[in-house]
Amino acid sequence: MENKATETIEQVESLQQENQLLKEEIADLRLQVKLLLEQLRLSRHQRFGPTSERSDTEQLRLFNEAEVESERAPEEPTTETVLVERRKKQPGQREQMLKDLPVERIEYRLPEEERICSCCGGLMHEMSTEVRRELKHIPAKTVVVEHVQYIYGCRPCEKQEVNPPVVKTPMPRPAFPGSLASPSMVSYVMTKKYLEAMPLYRQEQQFARQGLALSRQTLANWVVWGASEWLAKVYDQLHQELLQRRYAHADETTVQVLHEPGRPAQSKSYMWMYRSGRDGPAIVLYDYQESRSKEHPKEFLRGFKGYLHVDGYSGYHDLENVKLVGCWAHARRGFHEALKALPAAEQKKPTVARMGLEYCNRLFKIERDLKDATPEERHAGRQKESRPVLDEFSVWLQEQSAQVLPKGALGKAITYCLNQWGKLTVFLEDGNLELDNNRSERSIKPFVIGRKNFLFSNTPRGAKASAITYSLVETAKENGLDPFLYLELLFERLPNIQAEEKQALADLMPWSERLPEGIRKQKKNA
Repeated sequence: MENKATETIEQVESLQQENQLLKEEIADLRLQVKLLLEQLRLSRHQRFGPTSERSDTEQLRLFNEAEVESERAPEEPTTETVLVERRKKQPGQREQMLKDLPVERIEYRLPEEERICSCCGGLMHEMSTEVRRELKHIPAKTVVVEHVQYIYGCRPCEKQEVNPPVVKTPMPRPAFPGSLASPSMVSYVMTKKYLEAMPLYRQEQQFARQGLALSRQTLANWVVWGASEWLAKVYDQLHQELLQRRYAHADETTVQVLHEPGRPAQSKSYMWMYRSGRDGPAIVLYDYQESRSKEHPKEFLRGFKGYLHVDGYSGYHDLENVKLVGCWAHARRGFHEALKALPAAEQKKPTVARMGLEYCNRLFKIERDLKDATPEERHAGRQKESRPVLDEFSVWLQEQSAQVLPKGALGKAITYCLNQWGKLTVFLEDGNLELDNNRSERSIKPFVIGRKNFLFSNTPRGAKASAITYSLVETAKENGLDPFLYLELLFERLPNIQAEEKQALADLMPWSERLPEGIRKQKKNA
């Protein structure tokens, strides 16, 4: 009997252990299903949902109703009135757009025999006119420019059979000696590729329709030579200028280069982007590298001393004399994605993800209110308004971190904020610092859009030329210049500047007051 009892007890214990293991396995599987459903909902939203990260302001008021009500502005006009006002065109908008365009006038007059009055038979006079205006497009055309250099000799000396002097008329040095390429031609090819994202093979087809047999290889040679030989001089100068600044931004994205020595064609390379902040004229620089190693920003920013706005990538962590500024747009995006990962019925409820999103939104609202403030006013405003929000948010994050799934979308958002907290609060130190790294993301976006069109670079030399050209084009845009006219000016002047002429090179910087006035884009009236 004792043996049977013992055997029964062992069976019961075995079944209990098995039951416990099954419960743990079921709990683990449920957790995996929950995480996979989160990922599926988030993936569907990213693929099919709106890309905007705007929040539902009515739902967010659940968490800060007191603040909203206490700061309520006077009652706004009705929705219908606002919609009608928004549809009104600004007076003079069309005239402002057309004022600098040349005008081709076509007049329609009646011959004298058709101007006989049907009432009295007299000759009718021109009483008034009616004018209809339309835009006429004249397609680009290519012409041949012949630079004729006259050479002079002395006939009396020639008759006396002595060595006569020969004098040539001075002529500017060309940027592309021995080539059909002119400054305007190469500037056109570059702006088409790097500003409008038109690949060289499509430009080749475009020129072929005009009867010009310019292969993509020829066009590529023009671009690489122009960037490496001439634009690199301005790029290097801009690089040195950036290192002297106190505020900067950085970001990086992938690029594929087909023929890199010792690497398969499918290897990922990187285009790093560095740009200036609020201090001084804008500078945007791209830097092609084969990897995402931390050595690349360390080398590029050698000598820079100041604040650097970045995302959470650890490759920027070992920079000397640099203080990193975290990005609240990345922090906010984590809570936005956590909210979208919830079932549709849960997204409008006062969830933890929505509360985290609201904390971020409060910080961004404070920044919008301080947009036009001076750095000193912005710094004081942040101490008064942003710091209390951060203190409250920090306590909330600590409380929630122990209650959420670390691998879930919400857990990742909370972990990101906690790990980056030291960097995310640096913006409080200086009114010139920014709440996010969106300035950097906006500057790298043109490259990302262009990459979708021409997919890859052929060689490292071509990738470096692309980095230089993108830098010049984007910096020109940021400084209010017409990129085509600016590149054309550089190709005209740089070949005729000696290395020791530092001032002549300084006069070609995108913010120089010595640049021709016509190179600047017309500013719209405020």
